[in-house]
Amino acid sequence: MTNINFATCEFENCDFSMAKVTNTAFREIKFSNCKLLGLHFQNCNKFLFEVEFDGCHLNLSSFYQLTLKGIHFKDCSLQEVDFVETDLSLSVFSNCDLAGAMFENTNLENSDLSASFNFSIDPEINRIKKAKFSATGIVGLLDKYDIIIE
Repeated sequence: MTNINFATCEFENCDFSMAKVTNTAFREIKFSNCKLLGLHFQNCNKFLFEVEFDGCHLNLSSFYQLTLKGIHFKDCSLQEVDFVETDLSLSVFSNCDLAGAMFENTNLENSDLSASFNFSIDPEINRIKKAKFSATGIVGLLDKYDIIIE
């Protein structure tokens, strides 16, 4: 899938696992119930990059250093996903499994993670001002301190 331009498309029930997306343009794209394991989205064409994910498996994928302001992830598996130095401000993670997802120097300001789970986010090295978390999600903000929360 290298050097392809996709605009205003919806992909349903597709398997793009391990696809190479170098210089591929994704503009106003919705992925529904797709398997996108191990994709390196940081290699895509960044101009007008706009995607949305619903019911997708994105495990081991990477969004390293991308600007994804306002992106929506709904009912997704995001295990071991690389969000290092990614701008996720104003984003929504609804019912997403973020086990092992990497957040470092990530902008999560005004994002909503209140309905997601299994994340571990260090507030000292990420921007989380005005981000929403559930009471049970607080554990994911404090786990680095090795404390017991009852």
